[in-house]
Formats: sequence, C-alpha cells, structure tokens
Amino acid sequence: MTQADCKLPLPLDGIRVLDATHIVAGPFCSMILADMGADVIKIERPRTGDLARARGPFIKSDDGRETSSRFLGVNRNKKSVSIDLGNPRCKEAFEELVRNSDVLVDNWGSGAFNRLGLGYEHLRKINSGLVYASITGYGDSKGLTGPYSARPANNLAIQAMSGWMEITGDPDGPPQSVGDNIGDSIPGVWTALGIVLALETRRQTGQGQYVDMAMYECMVAHIESNMNFFQATGSNPARSIDRFATAGITFEAKDGYVVLAGLRTEARMRDLWTLIGREDLLEGDTRYLAGPGMDGQFYYEHIIPTIEVWSSQLGKFEVAAKLTEIGFSMGVTQTMADLDVCPQLNARQMFIETGDTLGGKFRGVKTPARLTACIDSPTETPPQLGEHNEEILCSLGGMTSEEVAVLTAEGVL
Repeated sequence: MTQADCKLPLPLDGIRVLDATHIVAGPFCSMILADMGADVIKIERPRTGDLARARGPFIKSDDGRETSSRFLGVNRNKKSVSIDLGNPRCKEAFEELVRNSDVLVDNWGSGAFNRLGLGYEHLRKINSGLVYASITGYGDSKGLTGPYSARPANNLAIQAMSGWMEITGDPDGPPQSVGDNIGDSIPGVWTALGIVLALETRRQTGQGQYVDMAMYECMVAHIESNMNFFQATGSNPARSIDRFATAGITFEAKDGYVVLAGLRTEARMRDLWTLIGREDLLEGDTRYLAGPGMDGQFYYEHIIPTIEVWSSQLGKFEVAAKLTEIGFSMGVTQTMADLDVCPQLNARQMFIETGDTLGGKFRGVKTPARLTACIDSPTETPPQLGEHNEEILCSLGGMTSEEVAVLTAEGVL
C-alpha cells in the first residue's frame, strides 16, 4: 500500500460546482472549492469569457501567444464551458447542468441571473438541493435589501465603504487602500465558507438554499478591532502618530524596512539600546525606555532615527533576526521577490505549479488550509475558453455532439 492509499479524500470530492463568476471574488471562491476536491465547471461567455482573461500582466510564449497571469492565478483545477445564457437552447442546457450539480456561484451583480430567468426561485424547482451563492456588493436577498443593494461594487469601492481606507495611510495624508484586492479575495473566502456551511445543512436536511454574500459585510467583519474601539470610546480611531507608534514602528535597514511590533517594555528597550551600542540612553531621558503609552512624536523624531543609525548598516533580515533574539516580535517588509524565495513558504510548500496554457509552467499561491490527513490538492492547468464544451454539455447538459457543433458555429457556444 502506498502512502497515497493511506490518505483521506479531499473534503469536497464528489461535489459539483457551477462557477458562473468572473474577475476575482467569485473565481477566488471557486478555486478554494476546486483545491478542496470539488468538480468546478466554469461558465463563461462565448468569445470573450471571463473578463480577467483580457487583463494583464500577460505571460507570453516564444510564438507570440499570451495568457493573463491574473486569470491563471485564480482559475486552476477548473473546466470551462462557454455558453450564451440568453439563447433558449443554451438556457435549457444550463438548467440541465443545474439539475446535475450541487452548487452554483455567481458574482455578476444584483439581480443579474433573475433578469435571465435563472434566479434561485426558478432553479430550486429544478434542483431542491441546490446551494446557490451570489456575491454582490451590498447583498441581494428578499427581506435583506438596503439603500445600497442595487449599487455596483469593486475592490476599491468596498475598501472605502467598509472603513479600511479611513484607517490606512499616513496621518497627514488622505485615506489609502490596502495594496491588493482584499475587497474581492476576503469575500471570496467567506463565500467558500458559506457554501460549505450550506452543504452541511443540506446533508442534514436534504434542502439547498440561497447564500447571500455581500462584499461590504465581509470586509466590515474584518475591521472588528477598530469597531470595538469605537463601541468602547464613541470616537473614530484616527490615523495618528501616537496610534501608529503604539501598534508598531517601521524603520529602515540597508535593503528595505522592518517592523518592530512586539511589546516594548522598559527591559526590552534597555536590551535594544545595549544591542546597538547606545548604552548612554539607558540613563537620562526616560522616553527612550517608554513602553505602552509612549509619546508617538518622540518615537518618530528621536527613537526611530537613533535605531536607523544602526539598522541602516545591516540587511533587513539580519536586523529582524537580531531583534527577535532579544524578545521583540519582528517583521520584514517583504517584496514579491522576497516571498517567491521565502524559505519558510517554500518549506511549507505554499506554492503550487500548474501549466500556463502556453506549454510552460505557472507558479501560484496554494490554498492555505492544511488538511494533513487528506491527499494533496490537484494541480490542473486553468482551462482555455470553452475547452470542455462537448465533454460537459453532452454528458451533463443534455446536448448532442451535433447540437454542440451547430451552436458553436452560431457563436453561442
């Protein structure tokens, strides 16, 4: 018996997901499901497909072909069916796919599938066990609409609306966004969780349900410490120097920056000044030894510049290592190049290699849930547009090969 024979199956093995999503939030969600063993069928528009396919940066082959790295990054382990849901025969085939599936995910905006005549109330009559998850900006279910429900949304709009931008950035500057599309990926994670929870309820009752996911609410849920501050004090947490200094201080090394985020007790500050050869600061102005409640302005005008005289002569990883040794919790502000070769991430096998659809390899970031008793997640190459039309539509969609050929010629597949 091999080691693989001793492993458990992935938790979503046997679950079929129709992934009618595009860009990031929906594809990120369905990628998690696919990595956990689900059979994910990506539903795309003919000719254009997922809008992310046309968005760079692109990976190019020697013969001039190109593929979107943005698409590759969130669409591994899926199959692609390109189908025009406005076409009557294609709509019938889609309904047949729903009949033979467990989950449908869409993120085309409030009411989009209802306008096609394919909303949850219609689809539940075809498959009462269907778990239908819809990702919208502000939520979209009966009895739970608000003044923003019909608004479109994207990463930056949601970062702003959910309070993230107001607490991010220089105290003297405007609000800033976080530097990646967390307004999409965080809702993607919550939607994957919502789907798994709904599948568990279906296991118990036999009934599916509509899973109403609002990007806005997903992001608000992750600002809990600042909301707790407001509930306790009645005041808005501000982007202030004092608050930044309390949370942690960032200073420069020879090749980048490090963050000192550990508790700064007097004992640790004494160890710090000893480490960098500034024993003279152990006596005199007690602000050099201050812990909680420190003067933020003094930190920025005196403590940080003093540390940087030492740290600017050393590499950022060496600085972090030396301060970790004396008890501080340290971080290095890593670039993408740093992360790509990070010994910790590589030791933990945090990267996954698939094909890039051009004959080469694409290195993506692994789903971080470590189910140590299960087999490894698959590493299937993201699909070409419509790559699995005949395979899926003829086996699950009720079409014949002849119909697929005719509808392809008509441009609706």
